[in-house]
Amino acid sequence: MPQRRGAIRIGVGGWTFEPWRGAFYPEGLAQKSELEYASRKLTSIEINGTYYGSQKPESFAKWYDETPDDFVFSVKGPRFATNRRVLAEAGPSIERFFNSGVMRLKEKLGPINWQFMPTKKFDPADFEKFLNLLPAEIDGYALRHAVEVRHESFCTPEFVELLSTREVAAVLAADSQFPQIADFTSPFVYVRIMGTSADAELGYSAREIDAWAKRALELAAGEIPAGFRTVGTAKKRRQPRDVFLYVISGHKPKNPAAALALIERVDKLGS
Repeated sequence: MPQRRGAIRIGVGGWTFEPWRGAFYPEGLAQKSELEYASRKLTSIEINGTYYGSQKPESFAKWYDETPDDFVFSVKGPRFATNRRVLAEAGPSIERFFNSGVMRLKEKLGPINWQFMPTKKFDPADFEKFLNLLPAEIDGYALRHAVEVRHESFCTPEFVELLSTREVAAVLAADSQFPQIADFTSPFVYVRIMGTSADAELGYSAREIDAWAKRALELAAGEIPAGFRTVGTAKKRRQPRDVFLYVISGHKPKNPAAALALIERVDKLGS
């Protein structure tokens, strides 16, 4: 009997980056056509411009129209909500974000990544209040939330329990200097791999591509790959989980090549 798995979506952060022109994008491709091209090669893209400032409602609608029917975006929440001393006061920033037009992505809206600064420490009471500000649904669309925490103080069972009770994912920051929290706390997994290098043709070696493809398949089957760090105490029932994996940071010019290689390898190993 075939092993049950969730869907695996693989992509990069953003789609506008000059070094990708002539490497990932064909020579002469108009910049206005880059999203249309990228969304037919990759299976997801993390929109990161939303972290720095509001986008126009018309932009979200345009991105919706330019991408295939089965394409999914993840979106970074605004830094104005997360880069603050008292997270409980983030309500107005969160409300403005959801009123900015992001819901024009409709069913193509995937997880929302709320990223925190490496200096932000875990304050259980305040963080719980922040989580309570995140809407579960808007306009009939169920929302999926992920938090990307980057301070070691979050590596505690209390944090994992807070996320689990709300089905919020802890972003799995892989091959980076940031703390790794691989506990399952939601029906989906959000992975950001950050280790591409200029020395490898595809950003990663063939061996590393193979390893990450296998890990993605294990996560989609509800298994925590060997060597991944968990900090919670509860044992989670094995169940299929959708996986969103983004090749981020590292040597950015090679990130699309790494994502394409991962898509190909996952398809081969998972067939």
